[in-house]
Amino acid sequence: MPRILVIIVTYNALKWIKKGLKSVEKSTLPADVLLIDNGSTDGTLPLVRTDWPGTRIIETGENLGFGAANNIGLRIALDEGYDFAYLLNQDAWLELDTLEKLVAAHRQEWGVLSPMQLDARGRRDKRFRKKCGKYVERALQGYHNDRLVVEVPFVMAAHWLVSRHAIETVGGFSPAFKQYGEDDNWIDRLHWHGLQCGVVPAARAVHDRGGRKLPREKKMRLKCIAAVVKVSNPNRSWRWMRIREVLELVGMGVKNLSAIPWKFIREFRGRLPELQELREQSKQKGAFL
Repeated sequence: MPRILVIIVTYNALKWIKKGLKSVEKSTLPADVLLIDNGSTDGTLPLVRTDWPGTRIIETGENLGFGAANNIGLRIALDEGYDFAYLLNQDAWLELDTLEKLVAAHRQEWGVLSPMQLDARGRRDKRFRKKCGKYVERALQGYHNDRLVVEVPFVMAAHWLVSRHAIETVGGFSPAFKQYGEDDNWIDRLHWHGLQCGVVPAARAVHDRGGRKLPREKKMRLKCIAAVVKVSNPNRSWRWMRIREVLELVGMGVKNLSAIPWKFIREFRGRLPELQELREQSKQKGAFL
């Protein structure tokens, strides 16, 4: 039986953490849980210690961000001989057979496998539908197989089954990203190393992102992070992308009548030497772990 380490990074996760831990506890394929807490103050840790006293917890004492905290778990997965790590968002949970179906469909070439990601009402998550929907629908036309894997260019890290081979090859999340963009960059590097990313349509799981609305300024700031993702992609030309992304930011500001992208340009250009260095490091086997 494969050894799976479910890694959950928490930051004030009281609203969801019960569902996530219960879903792992009831999984038809057993897994260990590692909870890495980024300084929660809402009672997350007392609840976990009371209701799941056997849960392994690492307290970082501060908000390290999604990538850096997950890297702690990925290193432990390697050091302790796990076959797979499963990255589970704090606001997400599994169905009974999610892990079982993903592991059954896994082959060496699949670095990351995701279930169909649903919202809390059982509908396809909006971002999952946008990023993966057309590939899944095309593959499912007139065909069904529980072990079918649909290759996709990208899938969100709310639900990732990551093989040991992929962790050893790609490494951890880049420190170029603290919040958002980490999973895009990791998948870009996965492709750089010749591995694939896929969705298993027979497997399902929930990502409950509903009810959260970001202010317009924060949404625009998050859109700007795409420039960092693109220049950090080792599959693209560094010289061209560093110029192209400045032009993209200018155009974004004009299109949205916002000064935020234009302000971001100064920060972006100032970070280019750092981003170039991290991009080169990201090509190495096991980078950032």
